[in-house]
Amino acid sequence: MENAALGLVDIGANLTHSSFEHDFLAVIAEAQSAGVQHILLTGTDLETSQASFDFAQRDPQLFSSTAGFHPHVAQQVTAGHLAAIEKLVAQDKVVAVGETGLDFNRNFSEPDSQLTVFEAHLQIASRVSKPLFLHQREAHKPFFERLSAYRDELAGGVVHCFTDSRSALRDYLDLDMYIGITGWVCDERRGKDLQDIVSYIPQERLLIETDAPYLL
Repeated sequence: MENAALGLVDIGANLTHSSFEHDFLAVIAEAQSAGVQHILLTGTDLETSQASFDFAQRDPQLFSSTAGFHPHVAQQVTAGHLAAIEKLVAQDKVVAVGETGLDFNRNFSEPDSQLTVFEAHLQIASRVSKPLFLHQREAHKPFFERLSAYRDELAGGVVHCFTDSRSALRDYLDLDMYIGITGWVCDERRGKDLQDIVSYIPQERLLIETDAPYLL
């Protein structure tokens, strides 16, 4: 008996982004025609986390969601916002805490604010026993230190849109993290380093994502 063809899962797409307002259904139809069976919708603030959850409730076969605050908006996050996210992430259709982490590349939020909000997400993930959807850009050392400190309390996670070094990759794999790879790996200019190390990711730890509309 032949095995049924396995469908694809996009583990990170920002389909609540305003750029999809005019062609959302067409984008979904195109993804499904290409073999995508499930899409994890990324929450990056309270509004997108709620919107992603709403989509997952309406079509749970096609969508699930995350809930959290991207490091870019960390400076705007209040205790009330974090309480609202924790309440949302307790829902069944929200499968991960985040997007959360550290981004010292452009510092849209001050590093201290990012560190505080990241640690709050780590604590939430520990309390609700759900994995993390993680973001790290030019902040490996403090990111890894905090993730390591909480690892025994966590249900795991994925370092999404990985573009870092082989050394950083080894650190995350040592923590039993999954690694998310986007179309960055296909970029002839920016993706060369990632092309050189992607083969070091064990197949059972490699996840694929579009990070739409930001990447491919």
